[in-house]
Amino acid sequence: MAEQNRERHTNVTVLDGGMGRELLRIGAPFRQPEWSALALMEGTDWVVQAHDNFIQAGAQVITTNSYALVPFHIGEDRFAEQGRALADLSGRLARQAAAAAPHEVAVAGSLPPLFGSYRPDLFDGTRADDLIDPLVDGLARHVDVWLGETLGSVVEARTVRGALDRAGSTAPLWLSFTLDDFVPGTLKSGESIDEAARVAADLGAEVVMFNCCQAETITTGLDITRAALPDSIRIGGYANRFVAAHSSDTKANEGIATFRDDLAPDEYAGFVQRWLDTGATMVGGCCGMEPAHIARIAALV
Repeated sequence: MAEQNRERHTNVTVLDGGMGRELLRIGAPFRQPEWSALALMEGTDWVVQAHDNFIQAGAQVITTNSYALVPFHIGEDRFAEQGRALADLSGRLARQAAAAAPHEVAVAGSLPPLFGSYRPDLFDGTRADDLIDPLVDGLARHVDVWLGETLGSVVEARTVRGALDRAGSTAPLWLSFTLDDFVPGTLKSGESIDEAARVAADLGAEVVMFNCCQAETITTGLDITRAALPDSIRIGGYANRFVAAHSSDTKANEGIATFRDDLAPDEYAGFVQRWLDTGATMVGGCCGMEPAHIARIAALV
């Protein structure tokens, strides 16, 4: 069985962990509401160090530190004045870390929810293009793939695809949805996982994943998704380490969430092993998953 598992998992790609909480862990400038974006403004060496920590742990993909580059975190005026330049900087720093890596590392351009994590109800279609286009423009020359992540609704995924089409980008598209931890089988919007998977396939996503929700929730989501998608589309997941909270109770700019005490690296690896057995080939960690978690995942594959 061990030999079979090793053979089965040779095509797995190891992602990095959560950038924001890694910056906090290593002592980088960090506060709300700026979150991980603050280090781009006040301490770029910390960003490179965080990337390198995950690379040394075995990550084969690092994600640009562009998740918090939206008005929700950095404010309307700063976004208007610096949004594109900060996106460009996040791409350059990721590329710098990847270039110095001891093994081949790809750079994924993070395209976040534009109006706040876990809040698809705040989505404003009249403003979405004006917020995502500067991010794509700033990141485009630095990234190997695009990662629309923590998407809470189908329309957010369509917005990512639209921005890439306007930019004429031909880089691969990966889409990662965040799921409702309290309503099985659904996104935060209430839309079904089946629907999201079908839309992702229609949008040309090469990878469909789930992130920034409970590991148990991702396990269920991957079971559904593998059955809904052709084998040509890779699936995967990267959970957070937060104590589960309803979206209505989540105040993303009002504090720092507490961690579960039962998701140390070995415990998290147990979930990842289950995902691998389901057919996942893209695995990593989201908020609170540290280099030690990534190293443990790398040991599985």
